[in-house]
Amino acid sequence: MTAKAQMIPDNPYLLLTPGPLSTSAGVRAALLRDWCTWDDDYNNIVESIRRQIVSLATTERGYTSVLMQGSGTFCVEATLSSVISKDEKVLVLSNGAYGQRIEEICQRCRINHCVLNFGELHTVDPEVVKQTLLNDTSISHVAVVHCETTTGMLNPIEQIANVVSQAKRQLILDAMSSFGGIPLDIGKLSIDYLISSANKCIQGVPGFGFVIAKQSKLEKCEGNAQSLSLDLYDQWKTMEEGKGKWRFTSPTHVVRAFAHALDELSDEGGIPARYERYMSNQKKLVKGMQALGFTPLLPMQDQSPIITAFYNPDSSDFDFKTFYTRLKKQGFVIYPGKVSEAPCFRIGTIGEVFPMDIDRLLTIVSNNRYWLEK
Repeated sequence: MTAKAQMIPDNPYLLLTPGPLSTSAGVRAALLRDWCTWDDDYNNIVESIRRQIVSLATTERGYTSVLMQGSGTFCVEATLSSVISKDEKVLVLSNGAYGQRIEEICQRCRINHCVLNFGELHTVDPEVVKQTLLNDTSISHVAVVHCETTTGMLNPIEQIANVVSQAKRQLILDAMSSFGGIPLDIGKLSIDYLISSANKCIQGVPGFGFVIAKQSKLEKCEGNAQSLSLDLYDQWKTMEEGKGKWRFTSPTHVVRAFAHALDELSDEGGIPARYERYMSNQKKLVKGMQALGFTPLLPMQDQSPIITAFYNPDSSDFDFKTFYTRLKKQGFVIYPGKVSEAPCFRIGTIGEVFPMDIDRLLTIVSNNRYWLEK
């Protein structure tokens, strides 16, 4: 018996996370049609996406893009293991779990690397990076996370990119949680590779990531890859020659949903407008949480609009799981802490989330401070 199509149900709660995140009804509806991976209609969608994400990333010429199946981490590993040859070396700038993940990828793939660890509560210091590059001429690449969602920290990418460019090294930017939500022109900053994912600030659903790269640099990476499925050059070459074709089975439904999400981003007013909404969400959240007695982990000058960490209340009666469960029952899912140096929890402010949603959340948090009850 053939199942009948049903209306898309409303979400039981908002995901206040750094992604996957709450999506619009339109994005979810776009998942409902099947596509053939070899058909021109589908491949034209892929090519349109490739052009659009490049135009969102820069106004400069000379950049191209490639989509890759899997999570954002697949794209990070594909990039690191495809663009850094055995004779080269990458400097990893780390101040959280995702910088540590880059380091782990280098270890697993036996990529020559060194690490500058700034600790979870400090931004990357461009002056330290500058001195390191001066002292070690064997470094060919630098890899850094733009928004470190371990804490919600935003690293000073403009200053870092300037240092790397002046030192004539290549820069790999993990912009997983920032691309599409924070204005940035990678061409003007001479960033060589930007990596992001479908299910972040573009507000699509999980299933693929993408890399936006200087084409002149990517063209020199043939034969570097240590993996068949994660060969970034071969994936790009196939898409270029096949006009939107993937080497292996592509996540067709997710790709179509992402195309719709790009349309919604344009309708909202592009990245500047989305950035303003995310900023409004985050500022309202912090002001309201502080009024309720919660303390942000980071100073405002280091804080991104993507996700905010708050210290746990100073009470032996506070239990995150209990707090989480109460909020979930009333329509909101938040994130546990990921910081080793401090007990905290995190609340995201991206996705299909608006200031009125933050107002509702604050009311619910106020009514669920059970640890204050006597």
